[in-house]
Amino acid sequence: MLWKHLLLVALGGGVGSVARFLGQKWLAGSFNTQFPYGTLFVNILGCLLIGLIYGLASRHEWMNPEWRILLMTGFCGGFTTFSAFTLESMGLLQEQKILPFFIYLFTSVAIGLAATFAGYWITR
Repeated sequence: MLWKHLLLVALGGGVGSVARFLGQKWLAGSFNTQFPYGTLFVNILGCLLIGLIYGLASRHEWMNPEWRILLMTGFCGGFTTFSAFTLESMGLLQEQKILPFFIYLFTSVAIGLAATFAGYWITR
């Protein structure tokens, strides 16, 4: 069973990482700015998705543990990126861009949490 779960995490994580990479690159080309819109977008979208999946999994019997492992731990874990968020935050501080730093910090945490709750609420 452990090997099956590891394979599901790897598969979901790989797909999620590729989706994150493509989403970040697409948004970076859409905005001519140094603000990390790509990471902000994928993290908020990932929060919404994990809220939706959690809501569906807690409400519906058809989503077995393997689907939760594939989608929540694998895909959402690979799609979202806390390490990029912290690195980009540090970069904004090092460049003395204090206001963009606080905007990024607030929007990432507050809107990310709101998106998770919204995703969960939608399934109710």
